[in-house]
Amino acid sequence: MYLPRHFEETRPEVLHPVLAAHPLGLLITVDADGAPVANPIPFHLDATRGAHGTLCAHVARANPVWQQAGQQVLVVFQGADGYISPSGYPGKAEHGKVVPTWNYLMVQARGPLVVLDEAAAAHALVTRLTDRHEATQPKPWAVADAPAGYVASMLRAIVCIEVPLTSLVGKFKLSQNRSAEDRAGLVGALRAQGDGPAQALAERMEHPAGG
Repeated sequence: MYLPRHFEETRPEVLHPVLAAHPLGLLITVDADGAPVANPIPFHLDATRGAHGTLCAHVARANPVWQQAGQQVLVVFQGADGYISPSGYPGKAEHGKVVPTWNYLMVQARGPLVVLDEAAAAHALVTRLTDRHEATQPKPWAVADAPAGYVASMLRAIVCIEVPLTSLVGKFKLSQNRSAEDRAGLVGALRAQGDGPAQALAERMEHPAGG
């Protein structure tokens, strides 16, 4: 991707939280005819495995993507994004030399697609994903809450996949190339909008590295 230096982010301690906060990744593979195929899949990042971590997920057995095992794949994660109006720049009234743009935060992960077509692997992954996402629920649901036979039949319908990461890089286009005055003006304009996406983008523009 086109990646100017001032928008590049490679620090794992900055990128890993993005994947945790926005786990729905777009898995991009190539089919037998050489055509690109995109599948939205919720991933879990195991940061303890590999130099960049390992992405873990499962797909429907009916989805042919798992048959691309061994292929080098790309997974794209999208964070906060939004339209940037020229009206937010303090310099608009002074010289008018401002134009609209779009700010965003995204991470690209690359590595080989690995398939784990085993019942034990599927049960362990589904349990881990469930425990993580149910943790914030008032009454967390657990895999063990469902009948064992039903769980077994559901697990037979999925295939576990992993992507041991060979590359992890972020593009944080958050007006870092503008002056502090311009950034402050844009953040103020976004906060004045009041909606959730604008607030999330404003927060990231104030703190590009998170925290």
